Amino acid sequence: MPQNNLKGIVLAGGNGSRLSPLTDSISKQLLPVYDKPMIYYPLSTLMLMGVKDILLITTKRDQALFKNLIGTGEKFGIKISYEVQEEPRGIPEAFILAEKFIKNSKVVLILGDNIFYGHDLTTQLVYSASKNYDATIFAYRVQNPSRFGIINFNKENIPTYIEEKPKSSKSDFAITGIYIYKSNVVKYAKKLKPSERGELEITDLNNIYMKEKKLNVEILGRGIAWLDTGTFESLQDASLFIKTLEMRQGLKIGCPEEIAWRLNYIDDRKFSNIAKKYVKSPYGNYLRKILRESN
Repeated sequence: MPQNNLKGIVLAGGNGSRLSPLTDSISKQLLPVYDKPMIYYPLSTLMLMGVKDILLITTKRDQALFKNLIGTGEKFGIKISYEVQEEPRGIPEAFILAEKFIKNSKVVLILGDNIFYGHDLTTQLVYSASKNYDATIFAYRVQNPSRFGIINFNKENIPTYIEEKPKSSKSDFAITGIYIYKSNVVKYAKKLKPSERGELEITDLNNIYMKEKKLNVEILGRGIAWLDTGTFESLQDASLFIKTLEMRQGLKIGCPEEIAWRLNYIDDRKFSNIAKKYVKSPYGNYLRKILRESN
């Protein structure tokens, strides 16, 4: 069962410079991935884990746009609060910014440009969060390890070290953009020193946990898809992936309104009112359709 004390962070800061000029006036995480804003997908992943208290970290420029789209989370039956990351100073800075939000809770952080999909995904995430590990990361086999942070294993399949974007690697397991930590992550993040590129590195943070034998590594299997939408090509691929699945199945992926309704975070009346808002859109037609089918 999902943990009630598990809090969530969506990191949607950064400049999105690899997607310029698309991101010159709008956050990367507000760009469309087929029929939804990108931010809906990581938000949906957290909701499916049972997380109802979420901190959204954005740039100062884009925060008003996110608030206009998502608001306080009330329409999804959850609580969303906001924090500004002034400059892209690395993923671990999110935990420092979120210190008051995290308090003594376990926290799951997901990158705002990462999309996860798979039949057993939620089960694996919830199970991992329920364990008493200080830190859990999720690895996924990739064809091009030089683009990612890569985790290496010894002959007993015990993780040994993590390297960032290696030119050559014995391992092809990349670390994905979802991480689960106990509240001590704030203390560890504060001890980090900026790398040569001036950022706090998530690899350095995870290596600390690994050296202290407090790091759990979960492998996401072949039935799970992980999409990083940080380039033009991967953004287009993600849209085509979502479109193909939705057109074949007739079901939507990453639809927070539907998730909220199916998890009983909102009732039929509220769900119907949301659907009416999109009355001229196929998105609204879909919401009305699944509500009719349930009655």
